Amino acid sequence: MPDLNESTYFKHLSDAWNGIRVADGVGMEISLDEGIDKSLEILEKVASAGKKAMLVANGGSAAIVSHMQNDLCKAVGVRAIVFNEAPLLTALSNDNSYETAFEYCVQLWGEEGDLLFAISSSGRSENILRSVSAAQNLGCNIITFSGFEPDNPLRGKGSLNFYVPSGVYGHVELTHGALSHFMTDRAMTMDFGL
Repeated sequence: MPDLNESTYFKHLSDAWNGIRVADGVGMEISLDEGIDKSLEILEKVASAGKKAMLVANGGSAAIVSHMQNDLCKAVGVRAIVFNEAPLLTALSNDNSYETAFEYCVQLWGEEGDLLFAISSSGRSENILRSVSAAQNLGCNIITFSGFEPDNPLRGKGSLNFYVPSGVYGHVELTHGALSHFMTDRAMTMDFGL
């Protein structure tokens, strides 16, 4: 954790933003601009086919996907669903396990051609990784956001993978939040034919 004073905190946050790396599904690094453009192409394809976006994350990242779901539905006009409703999530966690809760939801709701946004600061959350595997098995498009270690297992599992090179939760989450806002803000300017 960097020193918690204003100048160093925001310098490290700036470094995290400027260090974002994006890779496609075969691990080829692409620019951030190209990654955003490709993400929006996937989202447009999903929307025009009448498919939906599913979003999964834990903790602070769950707040990011809830906000993103709101923006996708209300501002962009894309069907989107999150699986962090407390009664369902606690029932699945209690009766099965927390590690399988999102996997179960993706298997229940996911369809070929849907899009899964999977966000994990560490890229190591078992429930997120399992949901990605379930989405892959269904033939879904997958976009991942991760951080911390560059070799985290989530980083290479998507059609597009956004990685933030920081080990500080706040920096990773703020950067993921800004990325999601930028994507939905850009999507609002597009004609999805809805």
